[in-house]
Amino acid sequence: MQVDILNIKGAKTGRTIELPEEIFGAEPNNHVIYLAVKQYLAAQRQGTHKVKTRAEANGASKKLVKQKGTGGARKGNLRSPIYKGGGTIFGPKPHSYDFKLNRKVKDLAKISALSYKAKENAIVVVEDVVMETPKSKQFAGILKSLKINDKKTLFVLPEDSENVYLSLRNIPSVQGTLLSDVNTYDIVNASVLVFTESVAKIFTEEEAVA
Repeated sequence: MQVDILNIKGAKTGRTIELPEEIFGAEPNNHVIYLAVKQYLAAQRQGTHKVKTRAEANGASKKLVKQKGTGGARKGNLRSPIYKGGGTIFGPKPHSYDFKLNRKVKDLAKISALSYKAKENAIVVVEDVVMETPKSKQFAGILKSLKINDKKTLFVLPEDSENVYLSLRNIPSVQGTLLSDVNTYDIVNASVLVFTESVAKIFTEEEAVA
């Protein structure tokens, strides 16, 4: 897949980069995308929900009435689940919702998600952005030049881009991340995927061609 490299003003630089077909031209697998997104969202849940059982609820432990001879149902104590303020039967307990997903499945899910973005022409490669100091207004201008300021954008950065990250983190429609931290959910959740030139070169051993 050949992609034009744009400058920060949104114009073509005259250079292109070849993204590998094994990743960006692969046949997407919807099921593994579903599994990866489900696993990611499940891992975000705190799982701190908790209710009291009858052993933990407040109330006297004295038996309310005698077992037999009343003509009514048998009653335990005030902490019984049948009474207001009593314990809860089979209520939730703190636990993790996370589940294991094999590395090969996760990798296939990311490849499938990237392939979908390629099919939708939703991948932009821009020359490396260099900022001396963090400036959100300046970064917003770059997004406007690229004509993606009104789209939900995933901006994939190289390792040494702290000022760029600090500039974009206050812009609601943009999420910045390192290539090593990209996950399937972030790719699927974004309308546009933006690679800096340095990041795009990681995908292939070939250099950008003039």
